[in-house]
Amino acid sequence: MMKRRRFLQAGLAVAGGALASKAPFPRAWAQSSSMDSRIEVLTGEPLGTISPNLYGHFTENLSGVVYDGIWVGPNSKIPNVDGIRKELIDEMKKIKSPVVRFPGGCFADSYDWRDGIGPADKRPRRTNFWNGGETPEAPASHRYDPNEFGTNEFVHFCKLIGSEPYLAANLRSLPAEELYRWVEYCNSPAGSTTLADMRAAAGFKEPFNVRFWGVGNESWGCGGNFTAQEYAVEFRRFTTWVPRFQSRSAPESREELSFIGSGPNVDDWAWTLVFFVEIAM
Repeated sequence: MMKRRRFLQAGLAVAGGALASKAPFPRAWAQSSSMDSRIEVLTGEPLGTISPNLYGHFTENLSGVVYDGIWVGPNSKIPNVDGIRKELIDEMKKIKSPVVRFPGGCFADSYDWRDGIGPADKRPRRTNFWNGGETPEAPASHRYDPNEFGTNEFVHFCKLIGSEPYLAANLRSLPAEELYRWVEYCNSPAGSTTLADMRAAAGFKEPFNVRFWGVGNESWGCGGNFTAQEYAVEFRRFTTWVPRFQSRSAPESREELSFIGSGPNVDDWAWTLVFFVEIAM
């Protein structure tokens, strides 16, 4: 097998020969036929469109990412829009990120979405998953989550920057029912359910229509230490019969949800294969 560096050197030599001699490619190839390399340029072969959703961004309550990064609070002297740092909004608009993921990371599998809804001054404070990685001098909001930034604030942030929200469900420490209820809170039509009324009371009458839902995070590690078979069972259990809510303006349509699985921690083909085989059974 040819080493990567030698292959690249050979390819550059071919390209350089073609440019220097202004000869057609076959001649340049003939000049370097003794080299054990070949480059084919297939200019007429369409490969399809790469989904822009692959180029999303990621939000986790890790050190200063959320508290004082995204969230400064509505009473901050730092310019903000409803507590969200204005400078960040302006810069994210330039990036045009198609999706943004929240709440983690390993943080996701210790997070209870109900802690982050309702009046901010009534929300519980929880020990941050990453507390052990913070220094004693770190602000309390980095070590103990005040839950001032939750589902409402995150979705509002996504709307402000023009991105789709992507929520990661807690697979390790919450039951499957909580994913069902989280979807209901976000997507049930105005006035239809108690959770829709709670959303409206927070100032968001219309549904968020969140499409992207992660089922756990790094499930081979901090997300539960599952084997591929075990994770496939949990994935099926969490995603079976999750509600799709009809739009009152178009009751014949049903908003499709996209459930996103957790892959292996390395290029582990065995994990991936076993997971797909198991969920297909």
